[in-house]
Amino acid sequence: MSVLFATPECAPWAKTGGLGEVSAGLPPALYELGIDIRVLLPGYPSVLDQANGLRRIATLPAEFGLPEAAILRGRLPTGLPALVLDCPPLYVRPGGGPYLDERGLDYADNALRFGLLSRVAARLASMDSPLGWFPDLLHCNDWTTGLAPAYLQSGLERPAPSLMVIHNLAFQGIFPLEIAPELGVPPAVVEAEGFAHWGRLSFLKAGLYYADRIVTVSPTYAQEILGEHLGCGLDELLRTRRDRLSGILNGIDTAIWDPRSDSFIDRHYDADTLEEKRANKRALQIELKLAEDDHVLLLGMVSRLTGQKGVDLVIEALPALFDRPVQVVVLGTGEDKFERSLRDAEGRWPTRMATVIGFDETLAHRIEAAADAFLMPSLFEPCGLNQMYSQRYGTPPIVRATGGLVDSVGDFSPEGLRDGSSTGFVFTDPTATALLETIDRVLATWSDPHAWQQLCLNGMARDFSWGASARAYIKLYEELCKRGEIEAVEAGASRG
Repeated sequence: MSVLFATPECAPWAKTGGLGEVSAGLPPALYELGIDIRVLLPGYPSVLDQANGLRRIATLPAEFGLPEAAILRGRLPTGLPALVLDCPPLYVRPGGGPYLDERGLDYADNALRFGLLSRVAARLASMDSPLGWFPDLLHCNDWTTGLAPAYLQSGLERPAPSLMVIHNLAFQGIFPLEIAPELGVPPAVVEAEGFAHWGRLSFLKAGLYYADRIVTVSPTYAQEILGEHLGCGLDELLRTRRDRLSGILNGIDTAIWDPRSDSFIDRHYDADTLEEKRANKRALQIELKLAEDDHVLLLGMVSRLTGQKGVDLVIEALPALFDRPVQVVVLGTGEDKFERSLRDAEGRWPTRMATVIGFDETLAHRIEAAADAFLMPSLFEPCGLNQMYSQRYGTPPIVRATGGLVDSVGDFSPEGLRDGSSTGFVFTDPTATALLETIDRVLATWSDPHAWQQLCLNGMARDFSWGASARAYIKLYEELCKRGEIEAVEAGASRG
């Protein structure tokens, strides 16, 4: 089976969040299971500079009033084939990122940039492809490839079925309807249900409407977005397509996130040498000028500092939290008000609180290895990765019951401790009070060394590698291709 995997990001070349990690981790796992997979991504400067062995293999017809583009073939760091969409006027933007300029603002032509990515993905997933390679299926990711399933229905010869993956429904690719003709979308189609969204053009809505199958990055999130609260205005459409909607939990790179070999941490350890974790705790306390104390619970948090991540719950809880034997380390960047509050807290409790504004990959690993428990009280979380890193490092996560957090963390209970299903602590109400009550549960368990060690070992025994996710995707691929074959036969019979 062959699959074209279209994405705007792929770590380490282009990464702003979880999608970049998925694009780097899932395709190799699919390849290991026998899938002929090729990753299509834009030719950003970082990609053109770092991709291995790039060479032009096809010239594409001019689209959207732009000059000709080209497809370059190279290799990902994993060795998998990469198809790079080379169109310098759209993608070579020195100083900016995939979506934002150096001032942090959306590029004004993002509709054209990702409209072209979608258009090319659709062309390459049909018999109109100039590559001589015709994939059985097109795997699309987020709004940036959302028009591809629609373009597949626009007269291309023998289009492949499409799978649309929602990594975060809140990002929808909303643009003025007036841009549609520039994207090659006829006015009559624009006015149809699949494109227009409250008087504007929605790339993501188009993808959800036209894709043959819709997937979210966790089973619970797939159910949550059917409701008005987390449906982001698309819940009605999603409910009409719920028979084509499912969720598959993301994996993590278990080679990079491995306490046995992590080059960023002070002391390596595994399930048999868990006591070595204490050395990492002491090293972090010294590094961040916290009191050196084995008898306080060290809570770590690595996060974007936004309301979605529950940062306000943590800030509200801090005064009461420091009446308990607790230290807190926060690493992240985000909204000014949260950054200021966390800095103020560090000034007020300098030996109990450490705030590092920014992102530091090395420190992120060190926090996972050093913390006794990990804070992740998100208001919503399509999948989440840190809760999986934490369990792998024997650092029980404290999470709110939402999205992928529910699907990857087992709440503490005596029964779960014995059968291995308990790996952390889960609470429901999005309040500082509920968070504090949960931390009291954490402290009670932490005071029992045997129970705490078993909880850590339960988490370390979990398999969060990409293999399980890849097998679930292959099952969907097979169902889609089989359904496509049946529909093609039925269409031929009706024409006959």
